[in-house]
Amino acid sequence: MTQSTCRPLPESLETQNCRTSMGALSWKLSVPRVFPGHWRGVRPTMPGLLLLFTAALLSSWAQLLAEANSWWSLAMNPVQRPEMFIIGAQPVCSQLPGLSPGQRKLCQLYQEHMAYIGEGAKTGIKECQHQFRQRRWNCSTVDNTSVFGRVMQIGSRETAFTYAVSAAGVVNAISRACREGELSTCGCSRTARPKDLPRDWLWGGCGDNVEYGYRFAKEFVDAREREKNFAKGSEEQGRVLMNLQNNEAGRRAVYKMADVACKCHGVSGSCSLKTCWLQLAEFRKVGDQLKEKYDSAAAMRITRKGKLELVNSRFNQPTPEDLVYVDPSPDYCLRNETTGSLGTQGRLCNKTSEGMDGCELMCCGRGYDQFKSVQVERCHCKFHWCCFVKCKKCTEIVDQYVCK
Repeated sequence: MTQSTCRPLPESLETQNCRTSMGALSWKLSVPRVFPGHWRGVRPTMPGLLLLFTAALLSSWAQLLAEANSWWSLAMNPVQRPEMFIIGAQPVCSQLPGLSPGQRKLCQLYQEHMAYIGEGAKTGIKECQHQFRQRRWNCSTVDNTSVFGRVMQIGSRETAFTYAVSAAGVVNAISRACREGELSTCGCSRTARPKDLPRDWLWGGCGDNVEYGYRFAKEFVDAREREKNFAKGSEEQGRVLMNLQNNEAGRRAVYKMADVACKCHGVSGSCSLKTCWLQLAEFRKVGDQLKEKYDSAAAMRITRKGKLELVNSRFNQPTPEDLVYVDPSPDYCLRNETTGSLGTQGRLCNKTSEGMDGCELMCCGRGYDQFKSVQVERCHCKFHWCCFVKCKKCTEIVDQYVCK
């Protein structure tokens, strides 16, 4: 049984057991710029200029490589739990790929959280693949470092959804880990008793700590974007603002959908007493809501003042719970190494469907091949006392269709 409630968003990350305010943590890397003109009285030689050019090229390459990697890789590379750490081994944070300097700093402070961040990223990826299973782009993972590949470098609707659902996954995983006592810096939810809860119902139990999950996810996931320092009004700054907006939309989806759950107590189910607590919504419902936000995502552009504005001013201004994008989606019909599109060749399609999963749309008009496959299913199941179910195996030959 659920009871709706309205709660304000938490603003800072402060816990009873941890006096460090994560909101106050910030890191700014300053790299001194060296140019030949800064060496007074020294005329640079040709080898010196070549050395500087090589260093600048390597620096740019390293930056591009870092941008290609992502904390999403924690979903692909299992993170050791604190009790599994070996004495004398390298610190876990230095071995985790895809973390920005700020995220690595948070890892050092909250090392036991990292396994659950990985679980949250994995939950987000699985939900993305479910929501797009019948679309041309189906949220495929391509490697263990960039996870989704070059397609995420485009600020498209699909990228917007991916950022949102992965941020939502972290809130979900951290909130539940708090409730289960897996983290030393948080515990059960401390949400105040809802005002509309009947007076004879008890407010107790151990609820999901969505407040802490929201705050920690905000600090960790957004750290990568907040470290970037691009020129005001540049396309790069527009992409940063887009990512921050979509991260927030994902977190809010989990926070807003958390609801009051109750359990009856009493003899023979009389329900003479009810105990209630705060509980996360099923993540599938979060994914469904974010998919609706994807369908209505707003096209934005960066202004000279460094703000995002609507491309078409006739539409309503997006709220913090809406998804936004700054680039049109690439062509997902054909494989393209530049955009990262994998194409739809070899994808299964539904011959009788007129939707996106239908062969006409899925195959982009290229046609499809038909083949027969054998499916084995459980059938003629019977319950035997006591207490097991026995089934037979039935085989069926079915027609399947794949895009050319």
